[in-house]
Amino acid sequence: MSTGVLLAVLGAAFFHAAWNGLVKSGSSKVGGMAIMTLIQGLAGGMVALAYPWPGAQVWPWLVLSGAFHAGYKLFLAFAYEQGDLSRVYPIARGAAPMIVLLVGPLILTDVMSGAEIAGILLLGTGIATMAASSLRAREARRLVPYALGSALMTAGYTIVDGSGARLAASAAQYVGWLFLLDVAIFSPLVTWLRGPGLWRADRRTWALGALAAACSYGAYAVAVWAMTVAPIALVGALRETSILFAVLLGWGLMGERVDRWKAAAAVLIVGGVAVTRL
Repeated sequence: MSTGVLLAVLGAAFFHAAWNGLVKSGSSKVGGMAIMTLIQGLAGGMVALAYPWPGAQVWPWLVLSGAFHAGYKLFLAFAYEQGDLSRVYPIARGAAPMIVLLVGPLILTDVMSGAEIAGILLLGTGIATMAASSLRAREARRLVPYALGSALMTAGYTIVDGSGARLAASAAQYVGWLFLLDVAIFSPLVTWLRGPGLWRADRRTWALGALAAACSYGAYAVAVWAMTVAPIALVGALRETSILFAVLLGWGLMGERVDRWKAAAAVLIVGGVAVTRL
């Protein structure tokens, strides 16, 4: 991997953590997530229009993935209503690859390697440490199930997209339609849950949502590009440095408390994910 690609992937990891931080810092976490999803949907629509209509075999995967994405964002927003960025993000981000590795052999033809098993053990230890330190700090207990719910949804769309994208004309076509379906499912859902007043957010919330959308789309685009010019496993492992970026952003910009247990748990989670990608 060249130095330029390395820096680009690390930048994408930072921007992924940054959009989560922007949503967390808004006055309405669900509102910020809704605005981000809307703007991403508009961008996805413009991309989708540049490609032919997806084939019939692609639609079941797109719809299922759109539902998983909507669930992922909803659980994540709920988790940010309960706890710190530096607590929620590592659990949500770290538990997802662990779930994929555990579920994958049951529904796919994958066989786990020794490194993947070791990574699962590290991930599990890190996530358990993060959850236990949350309870020790007497933070909201609903933080953990919401973060794990987000991770479960992430694992779902990871498995679905891996199959669906192969059937589409191109990855860009698949992603464009996916963003459109995401907003089509997520927007009515959050409007039903929180009421239409959700969209009457102040300028700051709209600005944070728009900036989060740009960071999210940019992080995704850079990651996909990097996987075309560098080893996929290496790119995937480097992307997980976003967990450390999230902890640093929470501590440095949001004034969140990072004790030795939270720091150790974050390092274990990053290490676990890195080992599974070796």
